[in-house]
Amino acid sequence: MQSLWMLLASLTFAAMGACVKVASDQQAGLPQIVLFRGIPSVLLIFFWAVSTRRSLRPKSWRLHMARNVAGVGSMWMGFFAISVLPLATAVSINYTSPLFIAGWMLARDWKQRDAVRTLAVVLGFLGVVAILRPSIGADHLLGALVGLGAGAFSAVAMMQVRSLGRIGEPEWRTVLIFSTFVCLTGATGIAIEGWQPVGLEGWLALTGVGLFGLVGQLAMTRAFGMGSALLTAALQYTTIVFSALLAAAIWGQVPDWMAWSGMALIVASGLLSTWRTYSETRIMQGTTTTVADEQTDDTQRRV
Repeated sequence: MQSLWMLLASLTFAAMGACVKVASDQQAGLPQIVLFRGIPSVLLIFFWAVSTRRSLRPKSWRLHMARNVAGVGSMWMGFFAISVLPLATAVSINYTSPLFIAGWMLARDWKQRDAVRTLAVVLGFLGVVAILRPSIGADHLLGALVGLGAGAFSAVAMMQVRSLGRIGEPEWRTVLIFSTFVCLTGATGIAIEGWQPVGLEGWLALTGVGLFGLVGQLAMTRAFGMGSALLTAALQYTTIVFSALLAAAIWGQVPDWMAWSGMALIVASGLLSTWRTYSETRIMQGTTTTVADEQTDDTQRRV
């Protein structure tokens, strides 16, 4: 049941997206929004690590740099898309990272060109077309393209996070370094652009970006760390549903049937891609275990 923490993460991430849009509507600059997203995570994790005397030194700066360039870039682009597009549309486009991973694997290796991944890419592409056709005008085309860029960069970041996990980098240190880079880029943007004055509603929205983002990060980490990886990956797409409900409640933005169909296709493509990758991982782990067991039995026979 630990995977159900992903429902809390999805709800809080949807609330974070709503706060991003409210803050943008209140004239908060994008650097301010990014900065407030990272501050709570940096403070909480840093003081926890220091109080428990954990090492802050990473195992590989190279992998962290690659992860942070892609991850921070994805965050900036995703927040920009949310600020200019309907919330449900922007969140749906941001969740196309499994589509890019599947496409990358198809292009990289002929052995990966199976029917499931091909179907996932086709469904994801059709989903993006269905979402953009009814709801995106020429003035929002840039936001849609930037949102797709966020999905692509997120795919690269996800693969780097996997590489960090393989070398034994703890999750908390990965999140801490990532959040630190988020704050640094936000502060740099403010230094260049200047601080945009906001009212009380803007301050509440900025605070919500940080707090909801932190809770969502913690809940997601618990879900993936202690629950079923496949079920957790499936439940993360409820963020799209929660975002659509919040958009309808706050702004009266109700997607039409074609937009809903596009969201469903993106979810289906993500689930297919995730299931395929998870299945192959289990098969590889099973093969490794079988070989190890056979080697152990052979050693015992020799003794």
